[in-house]
Amino acid sequence: MTKDFENEVPGDEGSDATASGPDSQEDSLTVDDILGAEQTDDAAIAEASDEDKDLLLDLKRVQAEYANYRRRTEEQRQVEIDRAKGSVAKGLLPVLDDLDRAEKHGDLAEGSPLQAIAEKLRGVVARLGVERYGEAGEAFDPQQHEAIFHAPNPGDVADGTILDVVEVGYRLGDIELRPAKVVVAGGAD
Repeated sequence: MTKDFENEVPGDEGSDATASGPDSQEDSLTVDDILGAEQTDDAAIAEASDEDKDLLLDLKRVQAEYANYRRRTEEQRQVEIDRAKGSVAKGLLPVLDDLDRAEKHGDLAEGSPLQAIAEKLRGVVARLGVERYGEAGEAFDPQQHEAIFHAPNPGDVADGTILDVVEVGYRLGDIELRPAKVVVAGGAD
């Protein structure tokens, strides 16, 4: 014997569960709403008939599968958001490099229109969560820096110290967008 449960809610016979109005719920019904909170525990399953036990166990299994599905979907959504941010940020890196070069050459004078645009662009990149790294004087870390040249040690710094930064590195959270390209003091090891 099968019963059509499509528009029926237990304890609410004769009403349409999909009806809309001021008293209708906009959220979907939970298992506790359908079965009653006291019937979802294992004791209630033990007291139920064999057919009801199967239905209750199936319902608990579906509820667990749905909770896992929601968790996986949310994790995947966050991965896709981070991927999109990284893609946008990677596209902006050459522009940031050009702005750094313009600043070094004095083309970004205080109050100039180009300087205002550079600050706005850098602000957008900062709001995305992109961080710069790689400064002269830091210790060389092969996990973060790419040594493009080993210069003789000038004597006043320790071997493995960054002497010059050719290209600044950028990261977005834990994701490295581009390693810093640096000149390192000391011989190549």
